[in-house]
Amino acid sequence: MRRPVIGIIGNHHLINDQYPTHAGGTMNSEAIAEVSDCVPLLIPADPRYASTGELLEVFDGFLFTGGRPNVHPEEYGEDPTEAHGAFDRCRDAVSLPLIRACVDRGQPILGVCRGFQEVNVAMGGTLYPEIRDLPGRMNHRMPPDGTLEEKFALRHTVSFTEGGPFHRLMGAREVMTNTLHGQGIKRPGARVVIDGQAEDGTPEAIYIADAPGFTLSVQWHPEYRAAEDPVSRPLFEAFGRAARAWADGRRAVPVKGVA
Repeated sequence: MRRPVIGIIGNHHLINDQYPTHAGGTMNSEAIAEVSDCVPLLIPADPRYASTGELLEVFDGFLFTGGRPNVHPEEYGEDPTEAHGAFDRCRDAVSLPLIRACVDRGQPILGVCRGFQEVNVAMGGTLYPEIRDLPGRMNHRMPPDGTLEEKFALRHTVSFTEGGPFHRLMGAREVMTNTLHGQGIKRPGARVVIDGQAEDGTPEAIYIADAPGFTLSVQWHPEYRAAEDPVSRPLFEAFGRAARAWADGRRAVPVKGVA
């Protein structure tokens, strides 16, 4: 029996500031292969290479990863500023319609960091360009210095809604997570349910209300050491179960069935 195939959204990257590539972090592939027990395949983030319909037919689920470029503010009706940072309009053009199609079909999606923000924008929501500039908010950005272990270290708590899908999945109302993001949800999109928040009120865990399939997304980076982290592991395991259900023809596993 073949394992489900998960499309991992790539990011545009220049090697030696000259050679264009589409790249994906090995942490994402490891989490999908070793914890979700699925086959990870990188998707070039450029709509010239594959249509939404073709991607839906090839893959059983999609991981919308983190990335340095941010969703372009024109996608949620705002003008770009210096605070919005760098952009990747090609990734926007692939991810946003693909998210909406998956939500409609019940095809499993998992959003991480930028992917979390993409899900909100795809559903009509907006973003703050810089969380740390808001009154009462902490700095959620990745530490500029230190080892990889120090940058991905657990840094704040996330509290889940009592009885919500993340509470049921994790078996805990509060967990510790890393934090490596600058932007965050300003206005939730239609049907976007904020199911977890950091201690400063920043949304950190969401799902899509009444979606026929798996739609969990998180603002932190669960792919780091996913196999050994007690918060990351159940998230990727649940995503894998949803992808297997889709691949086996049972099609959709709704959010309420994640645990």
